[in-house]
Amino acid sequence: MSEAGNGGERRPIVAVLDYGSGNIHSAVKALEEAGADVRLTRDRGLVMDADGLLVPGVGAFQAVMEQLHAVRGPELIERRLAGGLPVLGICVGMQVMFERGIERGVDTEGLGEWPGVVEELTAPVVPHMGWNTVEAGEGTRLFRGLEDERFYFVHSFAAQEWALDAHGPFAQPVVTWAQHGGRFIAAVENGPLSATQFHPEKSGEAGIRLLRNWIGTLPGATL
Repeated sequence: MSEAGNGGERRPIVAVLDYGSGNIHSAVKALEEAGADVRLTRDRGLVMDADGLLVPGVGAFQAVMEQLHAVRGPELIERRLAGGLPVLGICVGMQVMFERGIERGVDTEGLGEWPGVVEELTAPVVPHMGWNTVEAGEGTRLFRGLEDERFYFVHSFAAQEWALDAHGPFAQPVVTWAQHGGRFIAAVENGPLSATQFHPEKSGEAGIRLLRNWIGTLPGATL
């Protein structure tokens, strides 16, 4: 499912899940700049038919999960992934992919796509706010050509351990790390599911290039 741009190239359609997350329009604009035909939507048919799905997220883990459930987001995300259809989570949109989030003593069940718990960063200064480098995982596609770039983070919580190993025919997940106090997971590439803890849409040209790398992996992409 893609549409032709002005030069005849095919632009993959990316649905941005409109479930009430704040600051969503900057993500839409960044995806458009990166070459996607973007649809801000909660329409089930469009979410399922799009070449890619972006799950944004700002604020508290519990609030994001409640908002997702209100639009049956967990079901849509699970169905896409079961069919091998690409999904990209950003910030809390990444955090909810883990089993649980613990914030201010509130323990909330996540989507459970990956094992692990999202907890407060152990650092002298929290939140972690500003530009930071990452340790790109071996075999990364998201960070291809961007291994030495800096990205913009705004968060107090993160997954700080990775516990999923692939077996049999499945490719090993690519895990990218960053440092703020201790190490935490900055991005994951795991089959059709990718996610970043930082905000590509706030990361200038490096963020646009990362989104372009992701869009380039979508079905029918010619970027």
